[in-house]
Amino acid sequence: MAHHRFGTMARAGDECDTEPSLIGESDAFKYLLFRIGEVASTNATILMLGETGTGKSLIAHAIHQRSPMRSGRFVAVNCAALPPTLLESELFGHERGAFTDARATQIGRVELAHGGTVFLDEIGELPLEAQAKLLRFLQEGEFERLGSHETRRVQVRVIAATNRDIREEVRSGRFRRDLYFRLSVFPVTVPPLRDRREDIPLLVRHLVARFAATSGRRIDHIPATLIEHLQQHPWPGNIRELENLLQRAVIVSHTGTLHLDSSDELTLDQPASDSLRDVERAHILRILSLKSWRIEGAGGAAHTLGLRPSTLRSRMQRLGIRRIARLPRPIVGFAER
Repeated sequence: MAHHRFGTMARAGDECDTEPSLIGESDAFKYLLFRIGEVASTNATILMLGETGTGKSLIAHAIHQRSPMRSGRFVAVNCAALPPTLLESELFGHERGAFTDARATQIGRVELAHGGTVFLDEIGELPLEAQAKLLRFLQEGEFERLGSHETRRVQVRVIAATNRDIREEVRSGRFRRDLYFRLSVFPVTVPPLRDRREDIPLLVRHLVARFAATSGRRIDHIPATLIEHLQQHPWPGNIRELENLLQRAVIVSHTGTLHLDSSDELTLDQPASDSLRDVERAHILRILSLKSWRIEGAGGAAHTLGLRPSTLRSRMQRLGIRRIARLPRPIVGFAER
């Protein structure tokens, strides 16, 4: 099992995901680690793209732990959770009396992260006015607290993340084009769980062990049929959805064998489109994933689908299905255990 640890835990009080490990052995996961390995040791600004629940905050923290700024703080800002009227104050701080409720001077998140990393989650939710202030900071490394004319400078690494189609947001005018180019110095796409189905058994074992330890349960057996069932689910909520389901499963499992909570009714094999091409593509992808992309031989994907290997390869080419090539070299700087 590829189980990668990216350094020490965050400081107490830091706003970050505190789970230090990334787990997987799928090609999609290995390619993600390859991209992380290329950029982590630099101070380049990173834009992470990916669906909700894929673990973008965990990956941002992993990058911080391998960066030259790792001795500094990792400070996270959820741009979607703050009202537009408070965003500028949260990011850049304010002086006493800057507005009605400003009874004391407050240091902003960017200033708090000086010498470290600031993680701007859900960057696509920033209003245009706040986008302009952030753009100036990214261009010049300067800002003023609300209510102050004193220009301040900090050195931070910026990692931004969004679950939106940010290019469409730019085209529609909801996101500044110049800010997009400033943020996307090094884009990293975090794959959804449905593209990492071969990682699900590893994730299940890891998460069940963690939840069992924290809830006082003992889980000795995870049925293979349950694993297969989980691998077939489309996981619209990604790893976060899997975590929630497994936590419930551990709580209701009293016999040492893991079983799902009766309230969890997974709807399997829901294609994203009703077109015959998309249904066929989704089915072939699912079988390939379940077979670890082994095409030939007894028990291979071609055998399971009732096709000749050459026919399956032809269909894969027609449907645009390809496996990400295995990495030609090891990922430098990341230790396995």
